[in-house]
Amino acid sequence: MSDATALIATRSGATLHLRLNRPDKGNALSAELVGALTAAVQAASADDSLRLLVLSGEGRHFCTGFDLSDLGDETDDSLLARFTRVELLLQAVHAAPFTTLALAHGRTMGAGADLFAACSERWVVDEAQFAFPGVGFGLVLGTSRLGDLVGAQQAAQWLQSGATVDHPTALQARLATRTVPADALNDALNALQERVQRLDSTAYRAIHAALGTARRPRGDAGDAQDLARLVQSAARAGLRERIVSYRAAQRKS
Repeated sequence: MSDATALIATRSGATLHLRLNRPDKGNALSAELVGALTAAVQAASADDSLRLLVLSGEGRHFCTGFDLSDLGDETDDSLLARFTRVELLLQAVHAAPFTTLALAHGRTMGAGADLFAACSERWVVDEAQFAFPGVGFGLVLGTSRLGDLVGAQQAAQWLQSGATVDHPTALQARLATRTVPADALNDALNALQERVQRLDSTAYRAIHAALGTARRPRGDAGDAQDLARLVQSAARAGLRERIVSYRAAQRKS
């Protein structure tokens, strides 16, 4: 899959649909895909006519996380830069001035689960599994946003245990907002599109911003703090070796 087609963007009226298109890699977040997603979200945020951004993944999985397929070519510094860009992407999605919808299916792991959690609407299509393994190699990414959704105690349990979370548990804990059968997805999307387009653009964005203060209590200062925590954790010497050791231990378990 070429870098040029790693992200497919389609626009229909006030809805922008971004499809992660690396199915052979589980839609893992390569540097190129993160850059394309960030650019698309930033451009969308500047478009006053947009009401809904949909994120989905092609193939069997929504997103299996940070792409480590070329780990042998990475250094601590290059990994730090890449993780920082992922955090900035998550912040852009989280602060978007319109409804953001993630459609999870299959494996939704690591940075992919963080991307799911950054959206205001979080649907499971048929079935999905979630996991947040970054803590296993000392990375603090998306932690505060996860805690905002499911509570500090539940977030700590998932992060510290490295457990895989099934979709009924995700729904009960409010990581997911609903489940939708695949054969009912188009109807559900149409209903959401009708809802977000009922008001004029000014009223819609004002309401979205007001409600967003409850969903995003940390604001700019919190975003800066989240970024600082991520950088501090990723900048600790030995990041690449910690990831290598973690992956080796996972293969043995």
